[in-house]
Amino acid sequence: MKFFFKTIFILFILFTFNNQKVEAGENNKELLKVDWSFKGLFGKFDRASLQRGYQVYTEVCASCHSMKLLSYRNLAEKGGPEFSEDQAKAIASNFELRDGPNSDGEMFTRSAKLSDKFVKPYQNIEEAKALNGGAYPPDMSVLVKARSGGADYIYSVLVGYDDPPSDVTIDDGVYYNTYMTGNKIMMPNPLSEGLVEYTDGTKATEEQMAKDVTTFLAWAAEPHLEARHRIGFKAILYLIILTILAYFSMKKIWSRIESKV
Repeated sequence: MKFFFKTIFILFILFTFNNQKVEAGENNKELLKVDWSFKGLFGKFDRASLQRGYQVYTEVCASCHSMKLLSYRNLAEKGGPEFSEDQAKAIASNFELRDGPNSDGEMFTRSAKLSDKFVKPYQNIEEAKALNGGAYPPDMSVLVKARSGGADYIYSVLVGYDDPPSDVTIDDGVYYNTYMTGNKIMMPNPLSEGLVEYTDGTKATEEQMAKDVTTFLAWAAEPHLEARHRIGFKAILYLIILTILAYFSMKKIWSRIESKV
């Protein structure tokens, strides 16, 4: 019986506190802690925030950062932004990509389809570095998973730009950020008040845009999170019921044995 209870307890801890610990790591300041809707055993993504986050990514981040693991069809899938299929098709059609060869052996340009991966901003790594002062903008598909601190780290960095203290020297092309290792980052502050005009009328403050795009990146890194949470909950519920049945079954069996003795 102890084994069953231990198993249930361990599963509960794993599903409830997965990725909950937020530390500064090598950063100079503890990361900002945000009450994300998708955290915890019953966590779910905020659909409106996901759609706004996609808008911020497209209008602000996509000019430098790719998301090579996502397809346009993912935008319409359950558990994500949940755009309608027509909306997802319209979104995809706004982008052009190089395809081919055609029947004449020539490459051609066409509008993206639902089955296509997100269009990349650069043809290759060398082009990306050449246009960004030698730095390669990282792919954002799993950025939240790849960084210690996860969503809190991304959010903190986005809102962490500030003027350097008087005793700190910053080189040209480098910016001061409170939450970056060494407080230095080569990416200029990508967000500013009113930079994006949200289609749902939400006020586009820096904090709101940072929260929305971080939510979108968290979903991109784990698009099946909600399904995993549902499966985990069902597994825990199953083990609880199994443990209760096993307990009463053993109790009944031992009561018969004891009565005979």
